[in-house]
Amino acid sequence: MNNTAVLVLEDGTVFPGEQFGAAGQTLGEAVFCTAMTGYQETLTDPSYRRQIVVAAAPQIGNTGWNSEDSESYRPDAAKDRVWVAGYVIRDLARRASNWRSEGGLEDELRRQGIVGIKGVDTRTVVRKLRDVGSMKAGVFSGDALTSREEAVGIVRDQPSMAGADLVGEVSTPEAYVVEPDGEARYSVAALDLGIKTMTPRLLAQRGVRVHVVPASTSYAQIKELGVDGLFASNGPGDPATATGVVETLREALGEGLPFFGICLGNQLLGRAFGLSTYKMKFGHRGINIPVIEHATGRAIITSQNHGFAIEGEAGQRFDTPFGEALVTHTCANDGTVEGVALASGRAFSMQYHPEAAAGPHDAANHFDQFVSLLGK
Repeated sequence: MNNTAVLVLEDGTVFPGEQFGAAGQTLGEAVFCTAMTGYQETLTDPSYRRQIVVAAAPQIGNTGWNSEDSESYRPDAAKDRVWVAGYVIRDLARRASNWRSEGGLEDELRRQGIVGIKGVDTRTVVRKLRDVGSMKAGVFSGDALTSREEAVGIVRDQPSMAGADLVGEVSTPEAYVVEPDGEARYSVAALDLGIKTMTPRLLAQRGVRVHVVPASTSYAQIKELGVDGLFASNGPGDPATATGVVETLREALGEGLPFFGICLGNQLLGRAFGLSTYKMKFGHRGINIPVIEHATGRAIITSQNHGFAIEGEAGQRFDTPFGEALVTHTCANDGTVEGVALASGRAFSMQYHPEAAAGPHDAANHFDQFVSLLGK
């Protein structure tokens, strides 16, 4: 059996390795993640739709796979789905060693048909993506192995992530409700742009009934639910394509409904405010990214996964149709906007992930901040 596999980048660079997971061909945008743990949460994050993830950690698979940590929750066939297009690693752990493990990582990737490659010099791949930027890529193994020239052509012919409208591919097709722990204090509508399991769970822990609704849900339909607030989740693709969601947010903001957004939800709040978004060189993906909270000067270590961001800078204040707004947080590494809000506090959002199932949990207080607005 031929276990050869190759990772092919659009600039013609080819990295050899061995088949990992399913055999075949997969295409996507090559991105790197610096997280040293939490690979199951990464692989099942819908925000990684159509992306080939390169793990910076040198060994993957140590903790196996379990039925509790998946971040893809939907009451349909997509429950516990692995959303990445492909997975690139250096070393696969010889065996899983964790008391919660119920199976192996490679077995799960094979079961879900996810094409991967192992034995790759991932340090070199990460350095290249950092220096050149995220780029189109493909993994080829088994019967999909072909000549370098043909593989490069296939990779180059795939659509770009810029302009990609992917929210509809990951959003729940039908609304569902996550009930609160104990008596319901409030209720919110959560626009599912690629929502992760932990987000409604953390709201439920705070006594909030969460109506998770498709991304296409109109504001009129949200009003019929009689909710106390609106949440917009993380998700994949180019925020410039989510014009319908932006209009929904504008209607909600116009009526003063409390709003909280995360990741893509942050970018869409920025666009609702009238700001622009742009595609980053290589994005932020990891669980150790420092953010400055400008109101307090506090540094927060955060989990992030995004390739687009809002145009702006630290301390910026600007007018919107809903009142004065400001940039509340920026990245300590590169100054990227990490949070915006109305000066009134009625609407705010974060580019990073305060729900961070795999940690860190420095920013979990934002859920309390949102709950404090409900019912006012």
